[in-house]
Amino acid sequence: MNAPTPHHTIRSVCPHDCPSVCALDVDILPDGKVGRVRGAKDDPYTAGVICEKVARYAERIHHPERLTHPMRRVGPKGAGQWQRISWDEALDEIATRFLAIEEQHGPEAIWPYFYAGTMGHVHRDGIERLRAVRGYSHQYDTICTGLAWPGYIAGTGLLGGVNPEQMAESDCVVIWGTNAVHTQVNVMTHAMKARKTRGAKIVVVDIYRTATMDQADMGLVLRPGTDGALAAATMHVLLRDGLADREYMADYTDFSPDLEAHLQTRTPEWASEITGLSVAEIEAFAHLVGSTPRTFFRLGYGFSRQTNGATAMHAALSIPAMTGAWQHRGGGAFHSNSGTWGLDKSRLEGTHLQKGTPRLLDMSEVGPILTGNAAALQNGAPVHAMIVQNTNPACVAPDQTLVRQGFLRDDLFLVVHEQFMTETAELADIVLPATMFLEHNDYYTRGGHTRILFGPAVVEAPGEARSNHEVINALAQRLGSDDPTFATTDREVVAETFARSGLPTIEEVQKTGFIDKERPDDVARFAKGFGWPDGRFRFEPDWDAVARKKGYRWVCDPSIMPRFADHWDITEKTDAEHPFKLATSPARAFLNSSFNQTPGSLKREGEPSVFIHPSDAAAQHIADGEPVTVGNHRGEVQLTARLFDGLPTGTLIAEGLHRNKAHRGGQGINMLTTAQPAPPFGGAPFHDAAVWIRKSN
Repeated sequence: MNAPTPHHTIRSVCPHDCPSVCALDVDILPDGKVGRVRGAKDDPYTAGVICEKVARYAERIHHPERLTHPMRRVGPKGAGQWQRISWDEALDEIATRFLAIEEQHGPEAIWPYFYAGTMGHVHRDGIERLRAVRGYSHQYDTICTGLAWPGYIAGTGLLGGVNPEQMAESDCVVIWGTNAVHTQVNVMTHAMKARKTRGAKIVVVDIYRTATMDQADMGLVLRPGTDGALAAATMHVLLRDGLADREYMADYTDFSPDLEAHLQTRTPEWASEITGLSVAEIEAFAHLVGSTPRTFFRLGYGFSRQTNGATAMHAALSIPAMTGAWQHRGGGAFHSNSGTWGLDKSRLEGTHLQKGTPRLLDMSEVGPILTGNAAALQNGAPVHAMIVQNTNPACVAPDQTLVRQGFLRDDLFLVVHEQFMTETAELADIVLPATMFLEHNDYYTRGGHTRILFGPAVVEAPGEARSNHEVINALAQRLGSDDPTFATTDREVVAETFARSGLPTIEEVQKTGFIDKERPDDVARFAKGFGWPDGRFRFEPDWDAVARKKGYRWVCDPSIMPRFADHWDITEKTDAEHPFKLATSPARAFLNSSFNQTPGSLKREGEPSVFIHPSDAAAQHIADGEPVTVGNHRGEVQLTARLFDGLPTGTLIAEGLHRNKAHRGGQGINMLTTAQPAPPFGGAPFHDAAVWIRKSN
């Protein structure tokens, strides 16, 4: 069947939590609905390629289960009994309840909660204006970046790196700890270009044989949480075999005799015992990157989602500093450009309105916080109200037993502003319908690239859906604020942010759809020095300096941190009762809990399952396709066993996130993950859980 003829095609931006932030060409049909969605061919990074889930966006934006009007709970929490109400009724009730809670318990008893369901700055971060003007509890953003970013900054001193388009100029691309085919397909576009035009080798480091590894020349499958050991042993070989660039290290790093002595003990034999890799595999990897000056390290988030994730990130980042890969175009490393934008978001976030110095609550600890854990509450009073935007903690947050207990409290007033009736919305007192990205104006930055992009409102929102920006403004006005920032449109906020940041006007930006903020090549490759005062890369991190740079707070005794780049053996330990390590890796057709209600994604992913090595399955008398239960002291989850020889024995992989209700028993995979903040500054180690597995009864 031929696709309908579009009325016109518009330029937009994918809003989802992915480093690529793809530029999109979207067909608008004669009836005003969305047709085909394609990657923009004239965007050098997107290069016409987008993931399959966004290509099917019409089925999401026009989904029959989208929320279209405000609702009030009329039965017990979670019972699914709702009464339709007007927007005025909803906003008036929220304001009345918030004011009463402020009066009785103080403003810190209210906790606005959000994350990256949209990466548009206006509609994601505008909730901070409400938090500021009322003095509500602040949010410590740890759930995604809390481990990865400190580890990277510990080495370079800046969250930035080589333009990822330079992968196409590389002779070797190392994709470490990210399944790019599932999570950022554009990485593969540029890596494959390097292979085609330069004969580049592609190396993938991960804890199972992924779709990305299937396309690699060298695949290294190691045990979860052992990346630091591989990195340290690689550096041992580089030094031992004369492959380290000692002149570069003398000029641009803090390389020292003490570091060399430390690495002399990190032999391939030592790392082989820890990682499960052979000595030959470790040495082959070290020789490849050590003899290939133009080696590009694309460091993902996945391997940082271990309790030792921050030190693992730093250790992997240290390899190109030892080889001097940063000297060459197509060489060096990249994780995120999120530290390079230099935007003035003060009006957008309402920093001029800040009332008092409220406490900072860790978003990864939402379960402990809502169940009264004193340390998680910063020894303060309980949280009595929340407004949740852009995230689904009742599915996504760790330690779901506590999360659900907390949300079911009768004395917690919960407002959820959402596009679908998510697990979190099901537990709310008031549910508000939200717009999607083609229904409002916003701008977006690429953590995975160099451009700021603008996405205009181009279709009508369904029913009575309102944007995050509109809701925050309306609530603030009802709560008594007359500040002009609460009387703006989303387009006006974009324009003002551009103006305050010294960027072109919104009209100029709309002509191309983007502003290129690429830093000069020598700056991006740190050719003039790294981001620390002495200009040197840190093999020996100053973690306290990292904390000062980013405003991080310690969650451990600083003295326990490893002195040098290393393997830190602090992950959750297996034992006789819990002999397996579980990682909750991303599925191809979902993005966190987004897309887990759309037909195309559900068809591709099927039922919730768990990969288990055939030898482990045989020992447990488990057959392929059988129902199994995976559990630990935090909870139990029912899944379907999938026998797969592409992972180490003793390892389980559950790709998701599926809806909780998609599992037999209704319990999702984050029943098994921990909310204990990981050192040094907090973060959720989603891929670090010791579990058992057995056939279901």
